[in-house]
Amino acid sequence: MRIALDAMGSDRAPAVEVEGAVGALRELDGDFSMVLVGDREAIEAELARHPEAPRDRIEVVHASQKIEMGESPAQAIRRKPDSSVVIGLTLHKRGEVDAFISAGSTGAVMAGSLFILRPLPGVDRPAIGTVFPTAAGHTIVLDSGANVDTRPAQLVQFATLGTIYAQDLMGVEQPRVGLLNIGEEPEKGDERSVETYGLLSRAPGINFVGNVEGRDIIHDRCDVLVCDGFVGNVLLKFYESIAGFIIHLLRQEVGAKGLEIDTDRVFRTLDYTEYGGAPLLGVNGITIICHGGSPPRAIRNAIRVAQRSVQRGMVAHIARELARPADPTQEP
Repeated sequence: MRIALDAMGSDRAPAVEVEGAVGALRELDGDFSMVLVGDREAIEAELARHPEAPRDRIEVVHASQKIEMGESPAQAIRRKPDSSVVIGLTLHKRGEVDAFISAGSTGAVMAGSLFILRPLPGVDRPAIGTVFPTAAGHTIVLDSGANVDTRPAQLVQFATLGTIYAQDLMGVEQPRVGLLNIGEEPEKGDERSVETYGLLSRAPGINFVGNVEGRDIIHDRCDVLVCDGFVGNVLLKFYESIAGFIIHLLRQEVGAKGLEIDTDRVFRTLDYTEYGGAPLLGVNGITIICHGGSPPRAIRNAIRVAQRSVQRGMVAHIARELARPADPTQEP
């Protein structure tokens, strides 16, 4: 297995990517190697700081260009063919690597994945899935930002993509699918929500458990939570901020009262970096998107997610599921 990593994507590239890749090669099980894509000189300089790195399992592919965060995603993909994002995805397209990971511009990675890898047959809009911790396990929320305006049939497709991810990577045989809404009753929400509820109720292969309110996400109401990308991204950003806020309050309380609480363990449970990157589900390949501020631990865990996605044959699983005959009661 060969996994390509955009070494120029994060806020502290390429130091974070190189350290994360070296850590993954040393700590994760399995026979895999890393392809670091980016400025060869800068990457080699960072690799020299890690004499313990297994160099026989690391290849550096030079990319003379880098896509900056403020650039128009679609234009950057077209105008920078020698960027680390385009080269990494092209390697994946050609079958020279089995997955691609980037902590660079989310928009550029999405646009590049759509233009280069292309959506799987039957996929209208690929979705970003983000794993959230709950009281009893984890929930994958999608979409988390790829699509800000979606139709009911597309939300049903997100449910299918999330179901397969939960089966293959979370080990849930029959994932429970919930629809994020303002109330539990079928008639709650706007017209799109009501229509989506009806479609999910009839969708084959979907274990739909009904509407889920925001307050119930952490109470393990479902394994897959469906929403549009606008709401999902707001939820994600709020979650990322509230986790650090809770830890701050805990540490203040511990210091004031002399209590003994393993705040580090609590933080690991809440910390997004522990769950790896967010997969872009529905493209003809494995693309993992990481936060721009990711530390090496997040890169390492994203590599673990990519590795497991390849091992479980997730893309082929999605393709098989989407090839099943459609429910005639579902309108496009």
